[in-house]
Amino acid sequence: MVPARMTEHSAAVPPSQYRDSRNLAARARLPLRYSNVSWFAWVADRLALPEGAAVLDVGCGPGWFWAAPSARLPSTVRLTLTDLSYGMVQEARRRVLDAGRFAWIDGCQADAASLPFADAQFDAVVAMHMLYHLAEPHRAVAEMARVVRPRGRLFVTTNGSGDMVALNRLRAAAFGGDAIDPGAAHFGLEQAEKVLRARFAEVERDVLSDVYRVTDPNDISAYLMSMPPAIDASTEQRVALQRRIDEAFAAGGGVLELNRESGLVTATVP
Repeated sequence: MVPARMTEHSAAVPPSQYRDSRNLAARARLPLRYSNVSWFAWVADRLALPEGAAVLDVGCGPGWFWAAPSARLPSTVRLTLTDLSYGMVQEARRRVLDAGRFAWIDGCQADAASLPFADAQFDAVVAMHMLYHLAEPHRAVAEMARVVRPRGRLFVTTNGSGDMVALNRLRAAAFGGDAIDPGAAHFGLEQAEKVLRARFAEVERDVLSDVYRVTDPNDISAYLMSMPPAIDASTEQRVALQRRIDEAFAAGGGVLELNRESGLVTATVP
């Protein structure tokens, strides 16, 4: 039997954007259909988690990584899932339990900047594409460092400044702003490495580059419409965005190429 519990730690109400995985799923269509390298397998290989490791996922989202067959991870890992969204933790817990990948799973709602765990409780802490959602990512990094045991490791994944420039140009053309991934602008690979190096002597950065040859305009529409500012746009604005998407595909002969630049920053705790 898998030990698993669900406790509600924070009274904070999560934004509707992440109450459940529907918006994330709309964005996940791009890598699922067009990636040439399995992101989950690439990350799992670099985590290199030892047998029996106690692992904390900060901002677990829907738990896709831990349930994915391509993520080759030891079944003896003791996994704790946390997210500010209680609904996300519930969904992730169910998904990972149903996958039957691990012998021990725990889950609770938690604020990344105030984790409800004792010092030096985990062998590894991961934060996958989530620290850029925080106003002060360095506070979450400090909390992650606090709960990791000596010689344990912190793993942070995020996007680089060159990620999906063509898609971000479409968004900027329709709504204004810079043609750069908002997450990368706030806490991308360069900033993540800088923040971790300020705290730790042993830091490594690995980058995964890929090119998506997107052939269905609906996949681009679904991606952009699932997040601000398009998710809150007027009908007129959405029509204008769709027109720009159609024009981009026409100019590319029915294909829109997206350069992907994501990566992993790893720090070892002294």
